Amino acid sequence: MIKVVLTNEILKRISAIDENRFSVRMVELPSITQNKLRKNSKKKSSYASNKIEGNPLTESQANEVIERDAHKHFLKPEQEIRNYFLALNFLEDNIKSKVPFSKELILDVQAMVEKGASKEKIGLRGEMPPGVLFAVYDSETGVAEYIPPEYSEIDGLLDELVEYVNTTDDHPLIVAAVVHYQLVTIHPFEDGNGRTARLMSGYILDLNGYGFNGIGSLEEYFAYDPDEYYNSLQMGLPALYYSGRENPPHAEIWINYFLRMMELYSRKVCELSLSGASDELNSALSHLNTKEKDFLRFLLNNHLLEFTPIDVSKMLNVTNKTIINRCTKLATNGFLIPNIVKERIRSYSLSDFAKQNSKEIIEKLG
Repeated sequence: MIKVVLTNEILKRISAIDENRFSVRMVELPSITQNKLRKNSKKKSSYASNKIEGNPLTESQANEVIERDAHKHFLKPEQEIRNYFLALNFLEDNIKSKVPFSKELILDVQAMVEKGASKEKIGLRGEMPPGVLFAVYDSETGVAEYIPPEYSEIDGLLDELVEYVNTTDDHPLIVAAVVHYQLVTIHPFEDGNGRTARLMSGYILDLNGYGFNGIGSLEEYFAYDPDEYYNSLQMGLPALYYSGRENPPHAEIWINYFLRMMELYSRKVCELSLSGASDELNSALSHLNTKEKDFLRFLLNNHLLEFTPIDVSKMLNVTNKTIINRCTKLATNGFLIPNIVKERIRSYSLSDFAKQNSKEIIEKLG
């Protein structure tokens, strides 16, 4: 098992990521905007993670494949992109239920990653024929680049990893980095190890509140320079697992790289969130007429966090129907949330988007 010593550089990067995480949490986006950003981010992750593995599709081709009818026939590179996107959706559902990290979850994710492949590619790798060495070979030279542990050790190594994740006091960012390294290094499957490692590492981040609302793609940063990514994982160690990969003497090489990519990624999420909030606010306000804007300003200035249309109609000396129409328009554009009781709207509340951006909204409305 990889052992991590906390250096000043590691601690500084964790602190910087935490600052970015806090900044993102302060930005409230309408659900429709968050959903758009999340879907776009999953598309980028699906493209980038497969690009690392040599998938030949362009980003636009990858996006088109994801949107294509699921009943159509897909070539292998196309299926890989779709599989990753579906695995991200699967893990997103598991996050909502707080499903813990487990061997079963790892196996489920790898099966999704390898959907459509031969049966031998799905599940833990088994014993090789006599005289045949299981290894990761260089596609050009045929030289063994990495020789993972024996198949008979995989179960025990995965159990050790699961126990570590579920009992450790290490910082979640360190845990995510360790999961990433261990799954790539244990290499429990015949294929899909890198993609499964990136997905499960991301799951650890999401599970511990470091998923940044599903916005942005960490895989993109790994894909910018695949050589640096692989060199960081290998740490200059010999190809044989038993020659140092099982307990690397300088684990900080990988940890520093992982956290550096996380820092860049989290900074980008801050930019996307702030830009998205500003763009969405301008767009939402542009759909309101003068009287609707006046109504919104009235609600914010009077701190009416929750109200009934009839009460506000009396305050403004207008008809109840007029207020209901204005509330409907504000709700459509993300400023209000209808409170429904027995399938009827009983009252309205200011949305988090409106409350978080109240000062800027009032300034823009004049």
